[in-house]
Amino acid sequence: MTDIDLAPALGWLEPYPWLQALLGLVLLFLVAGLANWLTRHVILRGLRGLAHRMPFFREGALGHHRVVDRLANVVPALVIQAGVGLVPHLPPRLTLLIQNLAQAFVFLALVLTLSAALDVVNTIYQRRPDARSKPIKGYLQLVKIILFAVCALMIVGTFMQRDVFTLLAGLGAMAAVLMLVFQNTILSLVASVQVASYDMVRVGDWIEMPSLNADGDVIDISLHTVTVQNWDKTITVIPTNKLITDTFKNWRGMSESGGRRIKRSLFIDQTSVRFLDADERRRMHRFALIDAYLDRKQAEIDAWNATLGERGQDLVNTRRVTNLGTFRAYVECYLRQHPGINQDLTLLVRQLDPGPNGLPIEIYCFTSSTAWAVYEGVQSDIFDHLLAILPEFGLRVFQPPTGADFRMLGEQGGSALAARDAVAPGGAERAADVPQA
Repeated sequence: MTDIDLAPALGWLEPYPWLQALLGLVLLFLVAGLANWLTRHVILRGLRGLAHRMPFFREGALGHHRVVDRLANVVPALVIQAGVGLVPHLPPRLTLLIQNLAQAFVFLALVLTLSAALDVVNTIYQRRPDARSKPIKGYLQLVKIILFAVCALMIVGTFMQRDVFTLLAGLGAMAAVLMLVFQNTILSLVASVQVASYDMVRVGDWIEMPSLNADGDVIDISLHTVTVQNWDKTITVIPTNKLITDTFKNWRGMSESGGRRIKRSLFIDQTSVRFLDADERRRMHRFALIDAYLDRKQAEIDAWNATLGERGQDLVNTRRVTNLGTFRAYVECYLRQHPGINQDLTLLVRQLDPGPNGLPIEIYCFTSSTAWAVYEGVQSDIFDHLLAILPEFGLRVFQPPTGADFRMLGEQGGSALAARDAVAPGGAERAADVPQA
């Protein structure tokens, strides 16, 4: 088989070396593009089919993180690196530059592939039952940092024509100086990576950090600082590394849940708690919200008392309805019917430990809106109603005595003393001076 001599056909290009170089580069990039197309549409399709047959990758973890796609980027770079030396009349420096760029791209593509593979490992590991208690994401992120650091050194070494170990030795000698000069930058960089990786803070989040007097919305996140606009419209600038070292509260979970918590207590005067007699129980049926509750509760109590026999004739041995228990049932039914309360989240009306300020009846529920003004309005409306309806159940709110209470007691005591002196012997003359109550 004889070789085909293309020299006569391409003889007209000899006076134009720059055109030969340009055509050579165009041809090289066409070959690289063809290699990329073949890799993605032939080889990758076969690899994807093989991956779907493996039990670990049936749920698409490999394709979701694009491991094979990133590895395919290596092929055209290798073609360019190997073929650029065959392009005629190309300046040696340009040839070396293209080879170095292709080599650097190969390093970067390999590291990105390994990084995606680590993400696949983490995704597969999270399917384990104990993944929440023993996460490995932090360790994988440390491996990624090391991989990208080595990749950066290899790329620098490629362009400088130096060995990686030589660069490491020189970098080690400068490490102490660099850490001293760029201490804050390094801390902020590490903190920014952690904040972004764990999705700790986003622009628009409401965060609260009492140690720095920050309580408001995040309006900006940069490498060194996180800017918070407080509710009083002042601005607090937080160093990024403080989000890692100090404690803060992020209210994003509340916003995403669709409800904001109400947790407040009514303090009941314990001396006002008592049993309801028959007439009071009948009057309680006026409340439409607890009509069914009263019937159900009375049936339960009657069934219990029927088992007592003769002992049931004494009221001290029987179960009876209390005004406080009836009030708790009313509050719960009221909240169940309230349009401003989220019925899909926790709703409790519970009794806490009594203290010197009375017996706390705590209301624990969530509003159906997370807007601050709406939340405060719903909460106020609920407690306005409960404070007003409380006397209907024969209950009183506990409140420490105020100056007005003591003044009233003093006036009542003075009137009683004056009346006693008026009826005492010899006090008839002073009776006219006694002020009328």
